[in-house]
Amino acid sequence: MNQPDQPDQPDQSAQPAQPGRPSQPAAAPVPYGTPDAPRVAVLGEARLEVDPEIARLTITVSARGTDRRAALEDLTRRNNHVLDLVKSYGEAVEKLETGSFSITPELAPKGRHERVRAHHGRVHLTVTLADFTVLGELTTRLADLELTRVDGPWWGLRPDSPAHGRARQQAVREAVRRAREYAGALGARLVALTELADLEADQGPLQPVAVASPRGRSAYRGPEPDTVAALDLEPQRQTVYAHVNARFTMTPPEL
Repeated sequence: MNQPDQPDQPDQSAQPAQPGRPSQPAAAPVPYGTPDAPRVAVLGEARLEVDPEIARLTITVSARGTDRRAALEDLTRRNNHVLDLVKSYGEAVEKLETGSFSITPELAPKGRHERVRAHHGRVHLTVTLADFTVLGELTTRLADLELTRVDGPWWGLRPDSPAHGRARQQAVREAVRRAREYAGALGARLVALTELADLEADQGPLQPVAVASPRGRSAYRGPEPDTVAALDLEPQRQTVYAHVNARFTMTPPEL
């Protein structure tokens, strides 16, 4: 006698999620290696010594007088003299900028009233040069001007200097070399790159040091009569750094 059809029994191996109970998430990949795919993490470093590309001078022009208008006129005249001198060097000057200007009254130390003793005026300028053959002479001529202060030069590289790229590439090659040495010490070899992190790749701060000695003739107007001899100075080489973190997978070691 045929048995009546039994209703389908639910599959006990696939129970539906219970209300209020979250389903089990899929296993996430572990952030470290496995016996079948070990990982090796290394630091790649590079340090290059290169010639500077630019040099900066900071110039402070000053004036002082008991009369405010006279002090301002003196400051304007001296500032124009500095600007004309710097601009006379033409293409040797890459950038000329005025940073700040100030005119400040100096009060008498004694007395009940606000009596002005003198007026102080200052203008700050920054000059960037790429032609070092004129730098020594320009620095000397600026320092010879009336109430003019010169600081620097500060040597440096341009932000887009190829030296930065060379340092980064060398740091990556160093990371690969070190990883291969670690893997080779275990009788293994690298399989794949899993991460490359740029930690730091920049030059050191601009260094205040001496300027270059003349290397040849340049296209500028030339020194004025009765000026002091130009400084005979040398540029300072720049240090460019790069650091990267790299992680690789490798074949199982032969232990």
